[in-house]
Amino acid sequence: MTDPIFPDTATLRVWRKSSYSNSDGGSCLEVRDGHPSGVPVRDSKSPHGPALVFSPGGWSHFVAAVKYGTFQA
Repeated sequence: MTDPIFPDTATLRVWRKSSYSNSDGGSCLEVRDGHPSGVPVRDSKSPHGPALVFSPGGWSHFVAAVKYGTFQA
């Protein structure tokens, strides 16, 4: 049985790369939509590694903070 907090990333097949990821393979973040426990996020360079799962509200707040410059590189 898969833990809903830490999903088995091998079973999550539809990932999309962030539009903010760079093209040289450096900072690449992938998310998966439609997961029942929230929004899984992983490092695309480690697709079989762990994923963090954010609540939908938490993810929305994070994305908005990045978009509006609250989080800076």
